[in-house]
Amino acid sequence: MAISLRKARTIIRKALEKGREMELKPLSVVVLDAGGHVQAFEREDGAAPGRFAIAQGKAYGAVMLGMAGTAQMARAEQQAYFMAAVNGVYGGQVVPVPGGVLVRDKKGAVIGAVGVTGDTSDNDAVAAVAGIEAAALVAEI
Repeated sequence: MAISLRKARTIIRKALEKGREMELKPLSVVVLDAGGHVQAFEREDGAAPGRFAIAQGKAYGAVMLGMAGTAQMARAEQQAYFMAAVNGVYGGQVVPVPGGVLVRDKKGAVIGAVGVTGDTSDNDAVAAVAGIEAAALVAEI
């Protein structure tokens, strides 16, 4: 199973709605497929233009490592050398913090990742989960 464009758009729409409901700063949301390729992206009015790279880095690390942002951050804190090596392997594209959320299908297979940025990392993750669950998929933070 892959994340369809329709589901990717649902994830983004619902993540942004959650951000507005929580009164978060303007968010940027990216949805990646299982290969780390961009399926869809939106940046809210008022969000900094550089937010794409951060959202993409959060999601990219999650999908490429099979490890959500929260787990990546814990690993970075325990073994900074490992995450530094990972970033070397992936050309500095990994942002190991919450807000990079793995997307699984109902059977548990990783089918992509969502990256949200703009507010605190924990709030970014809450918005991502809301979008993923609205698309009837399983989120792993």
